[in-house]
Amino acid sequence: MTTIGLDAKRIVRNATGLGSYGRTLVNDLVRLGNDQMQLRLYAPDKGRDELRQQIIGDGCTPFCYPDGHPGGLRKAWWRSRGIVSDLKRDGVTVYHGLSGELPVGLRRAGIRGIVTIHDLIFLRHPEYYSRVDALIYRWKFQQAVREAEHIIAISECTRRDILAFGGQHLDERISLIYQSCSPRFGAAVPDDVLAAVRERYHLPERYILSVGTIERRKNLRLAVEALNRLPAGVHLVAVGRQTSYVKELPVSDRFHLLRNVPDTDLAALYAMAEVFAYPSRYEGFGIPVIEAIAAGLPVVACKGSCLEEAGGPDSLYVDANDVAGMADALCRCLRGADGREERIARSREYIRRFQGTDVAAQVAALYMEL
Repeated sequence: MTTIGLDAKRIVRNATGLGSYGRTLVNDLVRLGNDQMQLRLYAPDKGRDELRQQIIGDGCTPFCYPDGHPGGLRKAWWRSRGIVSDLKRDGVTVYHGLSGELPVGLRRAGIRGIVTIHDLIFLRHPEYYSRVDALIYRWKFQQAVREAEHIIAISECTRRDILAFGGQHLDERISLIYQSCSPRFGAAVPDDVLAAVRERYHLPERYILSVGTIERRKNLRLAVEALNRLPAGVHLVAVGRQTSYVKELPVSDRFHLLRNVPDTDLAALYAMAEVFAYPSRYEGFGIPVIEAIAAGLPVVACKGSCLEEAGGPDSLYVDANDVAGMADALCRCLRGADGREERIARSREYIRRFQGTDVAAQVAALYMEL
Protein backbone atom coordinates (compact mmCIF):
# COMPACT_ATOMS: atom_id res chain seq x y z
CA MET A 1 0.00 0.00 0.00
CA THR A 2 1.41 3.37 -1.06
CA THR A 3 0.32 6.41 0.93
CA ILE A 4 -0.16 9.55 -1.15
CA GLY A 5 -0.49 12.96 0.49
CA LEU A 6 -2.23 15.81 -1.32
CA ASP A 7 -2.34 19.52 -0.54
CA ALA A 8 -6.01 20.15 0.27
CA LYS A 9 -6.02 23.86 1.21
CA ARG A 10 -7.84 24.86 -1.98
CA ILE A 11 -10.09 21.80 -1.82
CA VAL A 12 -11.65 23.02 1.44
CA ARG A 13 -11.56 26.77 0.72
CA ASN A 14 -12.04 27.51 -3.01
CA ALA A 15 -15.44 26.90 -4.60
CA THR A 16 -14.11 27.20 -8.15
CA GLY A 17 -10.75 27.17 -9.97
CA LEU A 18 -8.03 25.43 -7.96
CA GLY A 19 -10.63 24.03 -5.56
CA SER A 20 -12.61 22.43 -8.36
CA TYR A 21 -9.43 20.94 -9.82
CA GLY A 22 -8.49 19.34 -6.49
CA ARG A 23 -11.93 17.98 -5.60
CA THR A 24 -12.52 16.58 -9.10
CA LEU A 25 -9.11 14.90 -9.21
CA VAL A 26 -9.43 13.36 -5.73
CA ASN A 27 -12.92 12.05 -6.45
CA ASP A 28 -11.79 10.58 -9.77
CA LEU A 29 -8.82 8.92 -8.04
CA VAL A 30 -11.24 7.40 -5.51
CA ARG A 31 -13.45 6.13 -8.36
CA LEU A 32 -10.47 4.30 -9.85
CA GLY A 33 -10.64 1.92 -6.91
CA ASN A 34 -6.88 1.32 -6.76
CA ASP A 35 -6.40 -0.73 -3.58
CA GLN A 36 -2.63 -0.23 -3.77
CA MET A 37 -3.00 3.47 -3.06
CA GLN A 38 -4.27 5.35 0.01
CA LEU A 39 -4.96 9.09 -0.22
CA ARG A 40 -4.56 11.55 2.68
CA LEU A 41 -5.63 15.18 2.30
CA TYR A 42 -3.62 17.83 4.18
CA ALA A 43 -5.21 21.21 4.90
CA PRO A 44 -4.33 23.97 7.41
CA ASP A 45 -7.95 23.96 8.67
CA LYS A 46 -11.35 22.44 7.90
CA GLY A 47 -12.35 25.25 5.58
CA ARG A 48 -15.92 25.23 4.31
CA ASP A 49 -18.14 22.29 5.21
CA GLU A 50 -20.00 22.25 1.89
CA LEU A 51 -16.72 21.98 -0.04
CA ARG A 52 -15.07 19.43 2.22
CA GLN A 53 -18.16 17.25 2.08
CA GLN A 54 -17.96 17.00 -1.72
CA ILE A 55 -15.11 14.51 -1.36
CA ILE A 56 -16.53 11.04 -1.90
CA GLY A 57 -15.34 7.71 -0.50
CA ASP A 58 -17.25 7.35 2.79
CA GLY A 59 -14.34 8.58 4.88
CA CYS A 60 -11.67 6.38 3.28
CA THR A 61 -9.85 9.54 2.20
CA PRO A 62 -9.10 11.26 5.52
CA PHE A 63 -8.40 14.95 6.02
CA CYS A 64 -5.35 15.80 8.13
CA TYR A 65 -4.81 19.10 9.95
CA PRO A 66 -2.03 20.64 12.08
CA ASP A 67 -2.16 19.83 15.79
CA GLY A 68 -4.02 22.21 18.06
CA HIS A 69 -5.76 25.35 16.82
CA PRO A 70 -3.02 27.42 15.18
CA GLY A 71 -3.50 31.01 14.05
CA GLY A 72 -2.97 32.33 10.54
CA LEU A 73 0.82 32.63 10.60
CA ARG A 74 1.20 29.21 12.21
CA LYS A 75 -1.04 27.67 9.54
CA ALA A 76 1.06 29.24 6.79
CA TRP A 77 4.27 27.96 8.43
CA TRP A 78 2.79 24.46 8.78
CA ARG A 79 1.80 24.32 5.13
CA SER A 80 5.17 25.59 3.88
CA ARG A 81 7.48 23.70 6.29
CA GLY A 82 5.92 22.02 9.33
CA ILE A 83 3.80 19.63 7.31
CA VAL A 84 6.90 17.63 6.30
CA SER A 85 7.23 16.02 9.75
CA ASP A 86 3.52 15.09 9.66
CA LEU A 87 3.96 13.50 6.24
CA LYS A 88 6.86 11.39 7.57
CA ARG A 89 4.85 10.40 10.66
CA ASP A 90 1.93 9.27 8.45
CA GLY A 91 4.13 7.21 6.13
CA VAL A 92 3.52 9.39 3.07
CA THR A 93 5.92 8.48 0.27
CA VAL A 94 4.57 10.78 -2.47
CA TYR A 95 3.18 14.28 -1.85
CA HIS A 96 1.23 16.15 -4.53
CA GLY A 97 1.04 19.94 -4.43
CA LEU A 98 -2.20 20.58 -6.30
CA SER A 99 -1.85 24.36 -6.62
CA GLY A 100 1.71 25.11 -7.67
CA GLU A 101 3.35 24.81 -4.23
CA LEU A 102 5.48 22.29 -2.35
CA PRO A 103 6.79 22.56 1.23
CA VAL A 104 10.43 23.27 1.98
CA GLY A 105 12.41 20.16 2.98
CA LEU A 106 10.35 17.58 1.11
CA ARG A 107 13.32 16.16 -0.84
CA ARG A 108 15.55 16.16 2.25
CA ALA A 109 12.92 14.09 4.06
CA GLY A 110 12.96 11.47 1.29
CA ILE A 111 9.39 12.19 0.17
CA ARG A 112 8.83 12.30 -3.59
CA GLY A 113 7.14 15.54 -4.61
CA ILE A 114 4.79 16.17 -7.52
CA VAL A 115 3.49 19.66 -8.24
CA THR A 116 0.67 20.68 -10.56
CA ILE A 117 1.37 24.04 -12.17
CA HIS A 118 -1.75 25.64 -13.58
CA ASP A 119 -0.29 28.82 -15.04
CA LEU A 120 2.59 31.27 -14.79
CA ILE A 121 0.55 34.39 -15.48
CA PHE A 122 2.42 36.22 -12.70
CA LEU A 123 5.56 35.82 -14.84
CA ARG A 124 3.99 36.10 -18.30
CA HIS A 125 1.80 39.12 -17.36
CA PRO A 126 3.03 40.60 -14.04
CA GLU A 127 1.01 43.75 -14.74
CA TYR A 128 -2.06 41.93 -13.38
CA TYR A 129 -0.44 41.52 -9.93
CA SER A 130 0.93 43.76 -7.25
CA ARG A 131 4.73 43.79 -7.13
CA VAL A 132 4.74 41.96 -3.78
CA ASP A 133 2.34 39.24 -4.95
CA ALA A 134 4.32 38.69 -8.16
CA LEU A 135 7.53 38.26 -6.12
CA ILE A 136 5.85 35.80 -3.72
CA TYR A 137 4.42 33.71 -6.56
CA ARG A 138 7.78 33.73 -8.34
CA TRP A 139 9.49 32.42 -5.17
CA LYS A 140 6.84 29.71 -4.73
CA PHE A 141 7.32 28.59 -8.34
CA GLN A 142 11.08 28.39 -7.96
CA GLN A 143 10.75 26.56 -4.62
CA ALA A 144 8.25 24.05 -6.06
CA VAL A 145 10.53 23.30 -9.03
CA ARG A 146 13.47 22.69 -6.66
CA GLU A 147 11.50 20.26 -4.48
CA ALA A 148 9.56 18.49 -7.22
CA GLU A 149 10.55 15.09 -8.51
CA HIS A 150 7.99 15.63 -11.25
CA ILE A 151 5.82 18.46 -12.60
CA ILE A 152 2.30 18.23 -14.02
CA ALA A 153 1.40 20.94 -16.54
CA ILE A 154 -2.36 21.23 -17.11
CA SER A 155 -1.99 22.46 -20.70
CA GLU A 156 0.58 22.64 -23.47
CA CYS A 157 0.51 26.42 -23.03
CA THR A 158 1.51 26.04 -19.36
CA ARG A 159 4.20 23.48 -20.25
CA ARG A 160 5.76 25.99 -22.65
CA ASP A 161 5.71 28.68 -19.97
CA ILE A 162 7.37 26.37 -17.41
CA LEU A 163 10.20 25.70 -19.85
CA ALA A 164 10.47 29.39 -20.78
CA PHE A 165 10.69 30.63 -17.20
CA GLY A 166 12.11 27.58 -15.41
CA GLY A 167 14.61 26.36 -17.99
CA GLN A 168 14.67 23.74 -20.74
CA HIS A 169 16.35 21.26 -18.37
CA LEU A 170 12.90 20.72 -16.78
CA ASP A 171 11.53 19.15 -19.95
CA GLU A 172 12.15 15.53 -18.90
CA ARG A 173 10.47 16.17 -15.53
CA ILE A 174 7.20 17.53 -16.98
CA SER A 175 4.08 15.56 -17.89
CA LEU A 176 1.14 17.16 -19.69
CA ILE A 177 -1.98 15.91 -17.89
CA TYR A 178 -5.13 17.88 -18.61
CA GLN A 179 -7.75 18.93 -16.08
CA SER A 180 -11.18 17.37 -16.03
CA CYS A 181 -14.47 18.75 -14.79
CA SER A 182 -17.00 17.27 -12.43
CA PRO A 183 -19.41 14.83 -14.13
CA ARG A 184 -22.36 16.77 -12.75
CA PHE A 185 -21.98 19.39 -15.51
CA GLY A 186 -22.77 16.78 -18.14
CA ALA A 187 -25.78 15.40 -16.27
CA ALA A 188 -29.39 16.51 -16.71
CA VAL A 189 -30.58 18.99 -14.08
CA PRO A 190 -34.13 18.30 -12.76
CA ASP A 191 -36.79 20.82 -13.80
CA ASP A 192 -37.64 21.74 -10.21
CA VAL A 193 -33.98 22.60 -9.52
CA LEU A 194 -33.84 24.74 -12.66
CA ALA A 195 -36.98 26.60 -11.64
CA ALA A 196 -35.70 27.18 -8.11
CA VAL A 197 -32.35 28.54 -9.32
CA ARG A 198 -34.02 30.80 -11.89
CA GLU A 199 -36.24 32.28 -9.20
CA ARG A 200 -33.44 32.57 -6.62
CA TYR A 201 -31.29 34.73 -8.88
CA HIS A 202 -34.10 36.42 -10.87
CA LEU A 203 -32.56 35.15 -14.08
CA PRO A 204 -33.72 36.54 -17.43
CA GLU A 205 -35.33 34.18 -19.92
CA ARG A 206 -32.37 34.36 -22.33
CA TYR A 207 -28.81 34.89 -21.17
CA ILE A 208 -25.15 34.45 -21.98
CA LEU A 209 -23.18 33.06 -19.04
CA SER A 210 -19.65 33.89 -17.89
CA VAL A 211 -18.01 32.21 -14.88
CA GLY A 212 -14.79 33.29 -13.16
CA THR A 213 -13.32 35.93 -10.90
CA ILE A 214 -14.39 39.41 -12.02
CA GLU A 215 -10.90 40.89 -12.48
CA ARG A 216 -9.11 42.85 -15.19
CA ARG A 217 -7.35 39.85 -16.74
CA LYS A 218 -10.68 38.11 -17.30
CA ASN A 219 -11.65 41.01 -19.60
CA LEU A 220 -15.40 40.85 -18.94
CA ARG A 221 -15.78 44.37 -20.34
CA LEU A 222 -15.51 42.89 -23.84
CA ALA A 223 -18.67 40.80 -23.36
CA VAL A 224 -20.55 43.65 -21.64
CA GLU A 225 -19.79 46.08 -24.48
CA ALA A 226 -20.89 43.46 -27.02
CA LEU A 227 -24.37 43.36 -25.43
CA ASN A 228 -25.52 46.49 -27.27
CA ARG A 229 -24.99 44.68 -30.58
CA LEU A 230 -27.08 41.63 -29.59
CA PRO A 231 -30.87 41.11 -29.75
CA ALA A 232 -32.66 43.12 -27.08
CA GLY A 233 -33.91 40.09 -25.14
CA VAL A 234 -30.44 38.62 -24.58
CA HIS A 235 -28.74 39.37 -21.24
CA LEU A 236 -25.30 38.65 -19.76
CA VAL A 237 -24.98 36.87 -16.39
CA ALA A 238 -21.53 36.84 -14.77
CA VAL A 239 -20.80 34.57 -11.80
CA GLY A 240 -17.72 34.91 -9.63
CA ARG A 241 -15.80 36.66 -6.90
CA GLN A 242 -15.71 40.39 -7.53
CA THR A 243 -12.71 42.71 -7.38
CA SER A 244 -12.41 46.48 -7.80
CA TYR A 245 -12.49 45.88 -11.58
CA VAL A 246 -16.29 45.69 -11.31
CA LYS A 247 -16.39 49.48 -10.95
CA GLU A 248 -14.83 49.83 -14.41
CA LEU A 249 -17.55 47.83 -16.17
CA PRO A 250 -20.31 49.56 -18.16
CA VAL A 251 -23.71 49.76 -16.48
CA SER A 252 -26.54 47.99 -18.28
CA ASP A 253 -29.94 46.65 -17.23
CA ARG A 254 -29.05 43.58 -19.31
CA PHE A 255 -25.88 42.85 -17.32
CA HIS A 256 -26.25 40.86 -14.07
CA LEU A 257 -23.49 40.13 -11.54
CA LEU A 258 -23.90 37.17 -9.18
CA ARG A 259 -21.55 36.49 -6.30
CA ASN A 260 -21.50 34.00 -3.43
CA VAL A 261 -23.19 31.44 -5.68
CA PRO A 262 -22.88 28.01 -4.05
CA ASP A 263 -21.19 25.33 -6.09
CA THR A 264 -24.41 23.30 -6.05
CA ASP A 265 -26.22 25.94 -8.18
CA LEU A 266 -23.58 26.19 -10.90
CA ALA A 267 -24.74 23.27 -13.06
CA ALA A 268 -28.24 24.75 -13.25
CA LEU A 269 -26.86 28.16 -14.28
CA TYR A 270 -24.99 26.49 -17.14
CA ALA A 271 -28.01 24.41 -18.13
CA MET A 272 -30.32 27.42 -18.62
CA ALA A 273 -27.84 29.60 -20.55
CA GLU A 274 -27.70 29.90 -24.36
CA VAL A 275 -24.00 30.65 -24.79
CA PHE A 276 -20.87 30.67 -22.64
CA ALA A 277 -18.51 33.66 -22.94
CA TYR A 278 -14.96 33.50 -21.61
CA PRO A 279 -13.17 36.65 -22.84
CA SER A 280 -10.06 36.21 -20.66
CA ARG A 281 -6.82 37.66 -21.99
CA TYR A 282 -4.68 34.85 -20.58
CA GLU A 283 -5.35 31.49 -18.88
CA GLY A 284 -3.40 28.39 -17.96
CA PHE A 285 -6.32 26.21 -19.06
CA GLY A 286 -9.83 27.56 -18.46
CA ILE A 287 -11.83 24.80 -16.77
CA PRO A 288 -15.15 26.76 -17.08
CA VAL A 289 -14.86 26.26 -20.85
CA ILE A 290 -14.89 22.48 -20.33
CA GLU A 291 -17.77 22.72 -17.86
CA ALA A 292 -19.81 24.79 -20.33
CA ILE A 293 -19.23 22.38 -23.23
CA ALA A 294 -20.10 19.42 -21.00
CA ALA A 295 -23.35 21.23 -20.13
CA GLY A 296 -24.19 21.54 -23.85
CA LEU A 297 -23.26 25.18 -24.45
CA PRO A 298 -21.44 26.72 -27.42
CA VAL A 299 -18.39 28.71 -26.28
CA VAL A 300 -16.96 32.06 -27.35
CA ALA A 301 -13.48 32.79 -25.95
CA CYS A 302 -10.42 34.89 -26.72
CA LYS A 303 -7.28 34.05 -28.64
CA GLY A 304 -3.78 34.19 -27.25
CA SER A 305 -3.39 31.63 -24.48
CA CYS A 306 -4.65 28.11 -23.88
CA LEU A 307 -8.37 28.62 -24.48
CA GLU A 308 -8.25 27.22 -28.01
CA GLU A 309 -6.58 24.14 -26.52
CA ALA A 310 -9.38 23.78 -23.96
CA GLY A 311 -12.34 24.60 -26.20
CA GLY A 312 -11.25 22.81 -29.36
CA PRO A 313 -11.75 23.74 -33.02
CA ASP A 314 -15.54 24.12 -32.89
CA SER A 315 -15.68 26.85 -30.27
CA LEU A 316 -15.35 30.42 -31.56
CA TYR A 317 -12.40 32.70 -30.73
CA VAL A 318 -11.95 36.45 -31.09
CA ASP A 319 -9.31 39.05 -30.37
CA ALA A 320 -9.40 40.28 -26.76
CA ASN A 321 -10.13 43.87 -27.91
CA ASP A 322 -12.60 43.13 -30.71
CA VAL A 323 -16.09 44.13 -29.51
CA ALA A 324 -17.68 43.67 -32.94
CA GLY A 325 -16.05 40.26 -33.31
CA MET A 326 -17.29 39.18 -29.88
CA ALA A 327 -20.84 40.33 -30.69
CA ASP A 328 -20.81 38.51 -34.03
CA ALA A 329 -19.50 35.29 -32.47
CA LEU A 330 -22.12 35.42 -29.71
CA CYS A 331 -24.89 35.92 -32.27
CA ARG A 332 -23.65 32.87 -34.19
CA CYS A 333 -24.09 30.83 -30.97
CA LEU A 334 -27.61 31.90 -29.97
CA ARG A 335 -30.39 29.36 -30.21
CA GLY A 336 -31.54 28.92 -33.80
CA ALA A 337 -28.25 30.05 -35.36
CA ASP A 338 -27.01 28.00 -38.30
CA GLY A 339 -24.59 25.23 -37.33
CA ARG A 340 -24.97 25.81 -33.59
CA GLU A 341 -26.09 22.31 -32.65
CA GLU A 342 -23.48 20.64 -34.87
CA ARG A 343 -20.69 22.68 -33.25
CA ILE A 344 -21.95 21.76 -29.78
CA ALA A 345 -21.96 18.04 -30.65
CA ARG A 346 -18.42 18.17 -32.07
CA SER A 347 -17.17 20.14 -29.04
CA ARG A 348 -18.63 17.59 -26.64
CA GLU A 349 -16.81 14.87 -28.55
CA TYR A 350 -13.60 16.91 -28.35
CA ILE A 351 -13.67 17.26 -24.55
CA ARG A 352 -13.86 13.50 -24.04
CA ARG A 353 -10.05 13.71 -23.81
CA PHE A 354 -10.53 15.51 -20.50
CA GLN A 355 -12.77 12.86 -18.93
CA GLY A 356 -12.11 12.33 -15.26
CA THR A 357 -11.11 8.69 -14.97
CA ASP A 358 -8.66 9.01 -17.87
CA VAL A 359 -7.00 12.02 -16.22
CA ALA A 360 -6.97 10.31 -12.81
CA ALA A 361 -5.46 7.15 -14.27
CA GLN A 362 -2.57 9.17 -15.68
CA VAL A 363 -1.98 10.85 -12.31
CA ALA A 364 -2.23 7.53 -10.43
CA ALA A 365 0.28 5.96 -12.82
CA LEU A 366 2.69 8.80 -12.06
CA TYR A 367 2.25 8.23 -8.30
CA MET A 368 3.04 4.55 -8.72
CA GLU A 369 6.03 5.26 -10.94
CA LEU A 370 7.54 7.55 -8.31
